[in-house]
Amino acid sequence: MSIEFNISNQYLRSNRKEGFISFISGVSMVGLILGVMTLITVLSVMNGFHQELRERILSAISHSYISEYGNNLSDWQSVQTTINQHAQVVSSSPYIEKYALLNTASGAQGISVRGIIPKLEKQTSILLDKMKQGNSQLAKSDILIGSGLATRLGATIGDKVTLLTPELSSSIIGIQPRFKRFTVSGIFDAGINEYDNNLAFIQLDQAQKLYSMKAKVSGIRLKVEDLFHAKKITQQLVKTLGRDQFYGVDWTQQKANFIKALNLEKQMIGIILSLIIAVAAFNIVSMMVMVVTDKQADIAILRTIGMTPKRIVKLFFYQGITIGVVGITLGVILGIALSLNIESVVSGIESILGFQFFPKDVFYINRFPSQIHLSDVVKVTIGAFILVILASIYPAKRAGKIEISTVLNHE
Repeated sequence: MSIEFNISNQYLRSNRKEGFISFISGVSMVGLILGVMTLITVLSVMNGFHQELRERILSAISHSYISEYGNNLSDWQSVQTTINQHAQVVSSSPYIEKYALLNTASGAQGISVRGIIPKLEKQTSILLDKMKQGNSQLAKSDILIGSGLATRLGATIGDKVTLLTPELSSSIIGIQPRFKRFTVSGIFDAGINEYDNNLAFIQLDQAQKLYSMKAKVSGIRLKVEDLFHAKKITQQLVKTLGRDQFYGVDWTQQKANFIKALNLEKQMIGIILSLIIAVAAFNIVSMMVMVVTDKQADIAILRTIGMTPKRIVKLFFYQGITIGVVGITLGVILGIALSLNIESVVSGIESILGFQFFPKDVFYINRFPSQIHLSDVVKVTIGAFILVILASIYPAKRAGKIEISTVLNHE
């Protein structure tokens, strides 16, 4: 181990007895620890939120869907047979997706209606497995609605509701919108407001009659083995079925803006929290400048006994790096420990303060999921270390430029 490194460590130990400089040194290290710990913890929580939201939403919308140009898929049985023959397709289900006005005794609301075959729909979506009341076994005149929609319209199991569609029909009293009376047989709660507040399920054949689609459907929804290969699988199926007639949309296209927003949010939070580390690095600069000023006499003595300016630079550079390495290491350890136990820590804080940070009736997720990515830890560590290196260069170079004659004349 070099003599410069040994002397820098001696200075660090001696600084503990030197009042203000020791305090600034401690503040610099604590700031670095808190910055690294906070950044790792927040990024891990963001990863957990993204994973939770992605799983919830993808399980509800399916991994992709295939339809025919014009959004009316004819001869869907043969198309579904071809789709199911693909080795990476787990399941598929036909659907009709249209808009309607749902009327109850308490009011009316515009909704999205999905005509389904319940047995097949359960294989591609979790919505029918999230029944809050009733069951998902749809009879011909049954309808399933979301919990938010049921609350808004005051509907409960067994209530009669009217579904009013934009389709027109002629009768002896003239032209009027097509409608049908349904019985609420089930209320689902997916934990996603987009679906709980605006979606209703009816049988596929009832949707075909209401929307004058005869034997046609809107498309085929798919569930694949690996959702990250959904786009490639969808493109292969469209190519097999015929590009000129069919098209496919995977989950990255359906929720493109949502995914971009999540990624942008994580990047912006990372940049903002990185400023904490930058402030800690600036404190290191201030502390090192004061140390160099305080140690001018020592520098002059070291120079007179033969230590070169370059070795003086190394001495103080090592001192800044040592503070940085210790601070970053402790910050990484504490950050990982906090990330692994964040839910317990938050639960304890909530019990002390007496309120929830994420109420279930307001947010998609009412807990703090955490997922540590090694890449995030490495990026934070490398970024913090680079800032420490930059912060240590100026004070170290300043120490190497001290004129020993001037210093010795004042001693």
